Amino acid sequence: MIGVDNNLREYFFGSEASTRWAVEELQTAFPDSFSAAAADIRDFEALRPIFEAGDFDLIVHTAAQPSHDWAAREPFTDFSVNAQGTLNLLEATRQWAPEAVFIFTSTNKVYGDTPNRLPLTELETRWECTEGPYAEKGIDESMSIDQTTHSLFGASKVAADVMVQEYGRYFGLKTGVFRGGCLTGPRHSGAELHGFLAYLMKCAATGREYRIFGYRGKQVRDNIHSEDLVNAFDQFFQAPRAGEVYNMGGSRFSHCSMMEAVTLCEELTGKKMKTTYVETNRTGDHIWWVSDVSKFQAHYPEWTLTKNVRDILSEILEYNLPRWKNEE
Repeated sequence: MIGVDNNLREYFFGSEASTRWAVEELQTAFPDSFSAAAADIRDFEALRPIFEAGDFDLIVHTAAQPSHDWAAREPFTDFSVNAQGTLNLLEATRQWAPEAVFIFTSTNKVYGDTPNRLPLTELETRWECTEGPYAEKGIDESMSIDQTTHSLFGASKVAADVMVQEYGRYFGLKTGVFRGGCLTGPRHSGAELHGFLAYLMKCAATGREYRIFGYRGKQVRDNIHSEDLVNAFDQFFQAPRAGEVYNMGGSRFSHCSMMEAVTLCEELTGKKMKTTYVETNRTGDHIWWVSDVSKFQAHYPEWTLTKNVRDILSEILEYNLPRWKNEE
């Protein structure tokens, strides 16, 4: 296994978002089977020796600039990471690992703010989709990604998403696109601009103030545990379908509003959270998002979701609390 990570996440979001600790943990746990390469995916020549030296069965592309707000600060950086970096990895795969399976973590933000046009009902603690084709199971892959406000981040991910599909359809590479909702787990280096549940729990456990942006705190997200996500990747790896696209998230099994997540954190930590409400929502942000994972489950019937929002938050707290205490 080779992990390619130049820790640009620290540049995006500050030291608490650094992935260096996770890389070091992997190197210690798997000294004979894991190595790290601090290459920048925007630099095709930096990828060349990695791909030329390897004999890869699987490439899992999770590298990204993942924030709406940050993308607007540095559009060139955002697009070069998300779009050009993805093209570099695809072309390196085509040249040096054409038989490898290529999995790309896209985002539900490729749908822009189209979900906000759904017939949503405001309830006591959340917005909810109560009618129409997406009410029962969530949003499936039939929703258009066109003529909508994406944010610059969403637009750069659209470019990458379509390019991954094209390398599968045009060149026949074994590419798969996973349009994720909130992907998280106990090792998520959450920060205010990215990493919803991980950062929320950190604030709850340490007494840090948490800012809620818009929609009265009733915006809804589905959340998928990293273990369930990796199991989905493994299913695709075992039987790839070239150029396929899947919405991937916690679905109706694992979802919550911001208000509901705050309540869960308070229950798990036994502490009242310090929250501040900011009236202005983030541009292009979703009021309600729940992924319909029916298509993936139909293609890979052995896969199932196993961990809900409470499970995820409990694991984040248990795993990170000792480290957070040391940081104080």
